[in-house]
Amino acid sequence: MPSSPPPLPSPLWPASLHHLALESADPERVSDFLAATLQMRWERTPGGGAVLAGPGRIIVVEPGSGTGARHVAYGLDSSGRVAELEARFAGRGVPTEPAESPFLEAGAFRVLAPDGAPDGIALLFGVPAEPPSAADGGGLSGRLQHVVFRTPAPEPLLSFLVDEAGFVLSDRVENDDRALTAGFVRSDPEHHSFAAFRASRPAFDHFALEAEGWNDLRDWADHFAELRVPIWWGPGRHGPGNNLFLMIRDPDGNRIEISAEMEHMDRDAPHRVWPLEERTLNLWGTAWMRT
Repeated sequence: MPSSPPPLPSPLWPASLHHLALESADPERVSDFLAATLQMRWERTPGGGAVLAGPGRIIVVEPGSGTGARHVAYGLDSSGRVAELEARFAGRGVPTEPAESPFLEAGAFRVLAPDGAPDGIALLFGVPAEPPSAADGGGLSGRLQHVVFRTPAPEPLLSFLVDEAGFVLSDRVENDDRALTAGFVRSDPEHHSFAAFRASRPAFDHFALEAEGWNDLRDWADHFAELRVPIWWGPGRHGPGNNLFLMIRDPDGNRIEISAEMEHMDRDAPHRVWPLEERTLNLWGTAWMRT
């Protein structure tokens, strides 16, 4: 079981989700969809992919045979902390390698997929570089906030995040046998920047943009309605995190959450345990129960 908080302070804290790289067999179609629905500007990359940017959000779409996330990047506020974090991994026998990214300054590094994550997924850590000019444009409130993966083995994945990287466990969801079915970890005071749900196979689950409040969710829903993009789940309120939410899906089936009013927790706040039931995942009604 992951410990909370880790025995020694980690240089990870505080860090926030900085950007996300998705993989798609049709990157242009997905990029067009994300640009319209998430109010982002996009430009093609030499390899046939795209970079999308909007206020507080950067998403890379890379060509590939699969779908889902290829890497997840976290931003720290100094090169010294990045170096300390890399040394922490090395001291625990976790291999790292340099990460070359136009969105992170020199000295960034990557850690390959831990146990329980979909094959090929990497975590990147570095100091954010100057954001693309498109990120300064207008648009609805919604900074990139958290990612969620599905896995048959959530315990090893969460143990890696907590014990090796230094994330802090916020909440566990357990079935009647006390087996972990979902876990939420934080890297700053917001309730979670990463979560994992038990499912039959490893896969990307969703990513979320954090809006500023209930009225922003209304505005996002009206925006989706204008585009004739149906809401797939919500609006509702999660138990863990206590955040308001609604979700849509992109052409590849990736879920996109618009979240608001995420709970904040001190670094030393103990984690809680929730029962596996619909109400845990949606205090207001029906839930998406992963299988």
